[in-house]
Amino acid sequence: MASPANWHPDPTGRHQLRYWDGNGWTDHVSTNGLSGVDPMPAIAPNADVQTRGVDIRMTAEQIQKQVGIGGIGGAGISTVSQGGGTIFTEPVLVVNQKAKLIEVTNQYAVFSAQGQQIGSVNEVGQSKAKKVLRVVSNLDQFMTHTLEVRDPNGMVLMVLTRPRKFMKSTVIVADARGQELGKIVQENMVGKIHFGLEVNGQAVGSLKAENWRAWNFRIEDNSGTEVARITKTFAGLAKAMFTDADNYVVQLHGLIPQPLLNLVIASALSVDTALKQDSR
Repeated sequence: MASPANWHPDPTGRHQLRYWDGNGWTDHVSTNGLSGVDPMPAIAPNADVQTRGVDIRMTAEQIQKQVGIGGIGGAGISTVSQGGGTIFTEPVLVVNQKAKLIEVTNQYAVFSAQGQQIGSVNEVGQSKAKKVLRVVSNLDQFMTHTLEVRDPNGMVLMVLTRPRKFMKSTVIVADARGQELGKIVQENMVGKIHFGLEVNGQAVGSLKAENWRAWNFRIEDNSGTEVARITKTFAGLAKAMFTDADNYVVQLHGLIPQPLLNLVIASALSVDTALKQDSR
């Protein structure tokens, strides 16, 4: 069902709001109450949804089971309101990693709670040599990882870059043009891991693991109020036994203002990459 015309968080991340006319995003934007015009970026000429997207076959029933709709289980979210149909406007996101026996490229599909695929996350920029090293070594944490977040039409919404690290991870969040929107910065190494969410060097929130194995996270604003929650869900017996694939359900509590919203979405889509590389 198409969403009615209204103002929603700008899916490009460049402004606070962009007007949805009921059929698509317009060029009309608003930031801090000031209106303007900023054309939506065109889909890149070489954007091929089949190759740039992530094909994970999931039924609506399987997705709803992960969320917990209609019963007990999954993330325990029994009721979900209808969202705007985009990564930035849905109250619940289901992030499923593509299962592979040998993982050399991180790939995820993003679904709404109702089972509609609304985006994908694909690792890009890897050389053949880097892929070989990922197979034969434990050097992932010393390599740079770059993820493109795309909508179903193949348009890049955000680029998430985790530079090579030695001790702590940092994820740089940028828009489709490469302009930095903020950073997710690891703050500790022992105990329950937590990250700071920063914009222009100023703290705007935090991402905190609820257990030492970093399975579930709460995302807080700068006042310590929980604004979102990330829950790891069971990927299935076959996946759990033979692959490293992980599934997450992300619940956003109400409308989250920019620039925090960009970092909340980026945290949900990059936390697996930021942490998993260290356990290889």
